[in-house]
Amino acid sequence: MSKSFTNTILMVRPHNFGYNSETAENNGFQSQLNISKKIIKEKAISEFDEMVDLLVQHGVDVIIVEDTPDPPKPDAVFPNNWFSTHPGRFVLYPMFAENRRIERRGDIIEQLIEHYGYQSIESYTHNEASNRMLEGTGSMILDRDHMIAYACISERTNQELFFQWCQSFGYRPEAFTAVDKNKELIYHTNVMMALGQTFVIVCLESVASPTDRENLLNAFAESEKAVIDITLEQMENFAGNMLQVHDHDGKPILVMSARAFSSLTEEQVATIESHTTVLAPQIPTIETIGGGSVRCMMAEIFS
Repeated sequence: MSKSFTNTILMVRPHNFGYNSETAENNGFQSQLNISKKIIKEKAISEFDEMVDLLVQHGVDVIIVEDTPDPPKPDAVFPNNWFSTHPGRFVLYPMFAENRRIERRGDIIEQLIEHYGYQSIESYTHNEASNRMLEGTGSMILDRDHMIAYACISERTNQELFFQWCQSFGYRPEAFTAVDKNKELIYHTNVMMALGQTFVIVCLESVASPTDRENLLNAFAESEKAVIDITLEQMENFAGNMLQVHDHDGKPILVMSARAFSSLTEEQVATIESHTTVLAPQIPTIETIGGGSVRCMMAEIFS
């Protein structure tokens, strides 16, 4: 079985989900909705619960952590930015928005360390003082089978810190820049690219440099990934924000949102489904207001 994919994910059930003006500075995917905070909160919780139910029904183990009411954390539903797990190692990351740093909860860290026995606890959070960010598996797409890490450089993904991480974990870095339709840097790599065991979904149109594009395609070819190229418009509908996990029998499952699925062509869907089962939960409120989709909601657990 591939070591790149897991059957266990952690998800944080939101308590005060809402629009975060701090993250909106460089997240072009966020939008405000003209509905009350109470309704937004209720919709987010409902979408979260339905997504968890769908995953569990299809044989994915979900660790549910309840968000704490105080202090309010509008983006707590996106835990993959503040920690990642690796065999024997637990890692904490520096976050761009000050009001997201409180998402790093000691009780969650202790629970995971106690249950999975991580021997090494590593933190890059001190880099916040010098404005050097690396937001976990939002910033980095990890091919754990071939030990390649992909990152589009932005305010939230510092190149020097990315190279430092790769050296520590033994990954080959593939750094590049990617931009949206307004030529603004894409804030997280995981909105323009998703790796499957035998395929990669990527918005090559967002990679302006021919050299960067060639380097990426060479890395995909080397790791024998079929390339499914999505458009900028599809990327804006979160078609790059997907995560492959597996069920209890080891069968691969690609999780994407209903919005992302609807944006794909029949041909793209057929290609994806030739590689993996697809699950597509409806999370329109979380996507629109939070500017992140299903991949951001799932923190993978490796031990």
